[in-house]
Amino acid sequence: MIGRREFITLLGGAVAAWPLAARAQQSGRVPRIGVLIDFAADDSEGQARLAALLQGLAELGWVADRNMTIEHRSGATDVDLVRRHAAELVALSPDVVLAGGATALRSVQQTTATVPIVFAGVTDPVGGGLVASLAQPGGNSTGFTNFEYGIGAKWLELLKQIAPGVTRAAVIRDPYGVGGGAQFGALQGVAPSLGMEVIPVDARDVGAIERAAATLARSSNGGLIVTSTRFAVIHRDRIITFAAQHRLPAVYPYRHYVKSGGLICYGPDQVDQFRRAASYVDRILKGEKPRDLPVQAPTKYELVINLQAAKALGIEVPPMLLARADEVIE
Repeated sequence: MIGRREFITLLGGAVAAWPLAARAQQSGRVPRIGVLIDFAADDSEGQARLAALLQGLAELGWVADRNMTIEHRSGATDVDLVRRHAAELVALSPDVVLAGGATALRSVQQTTATVPIVFAGVTDPVGGGLVASLAQPGGNSTGFTNFEYGIGAKWLELLKQIAPGVTRAAVIRDPYGVGGGAQFGALQGVAPSLGMEVIPVDARDVGAIERAAATLARSSNGGLIVTSTRFAVIHRDRIITFAAQHRLPAVYPYRHYVKSGGLICYGPDQVDQFRRAASYVDRILKGEKPRDLPVQAPTKYELVINLQAAKALGIEVPPMLLARADEVIE
């Protein structure tokens, strides 16, 4: 027969093991999750990433307005607005903040050193000083990286495969952003073996990008590569339009470029990263610490081809490339 003291000890252990959501409901408080994403509120890509996060949370038993609360903010190109939103979210005393993109992550980190942060869609968080290491991030942040810089070589190979006559490629990159130089360096490293020349174009001014595209289009052997930059994502519609107007075959880093009319992309499934990020939010809500959760690399990459864009450029996509594609847009 169990004595009173043993019963109280067992009961205390059982209560400690209850899921956080159940305990929160018992106490009348539900967890609060802050979300800050580097997209305008009406941007379909930002909405898709938020929806993927909510879906991932729901699959783990966390449902908005039932056993948890979501506070969502968007920022787009306005860095000051992103910082204000970060301060607003932290002031609400969230249990965890999901930061989508490096600007959002840095803004939240500058606001709090104690609130747990899970990030997604961030390039080189170690090089950017956002975490100590991938295996042991330290501090209050962990999450999911975009990709390794070596993917730049793959972009150049794809451009050569889909448009064999291209010998010069303008590379839209952010020279001041995390990884901007490394991405371009990977392209430079492989260019000679492909008989190609790469020309950097700084992603700071849409007008400058269009002028570079127009200059390149004066020859018949030009192409375009868009690296992973926040500026290019936000201005993707205009960049895609420039490439089409100047008849430049272009390779992009993400699927949403091709869905918007771009020719071809190869890169990580960004929406999937936000779905995966839900697992880290869940683990933190259940008591784990960000410093103990290793930063994870993408597990799903996508090759997407837009046949309408290819036809408009007079390009016949090689059958081998079509066979490898994860998605072909007719």
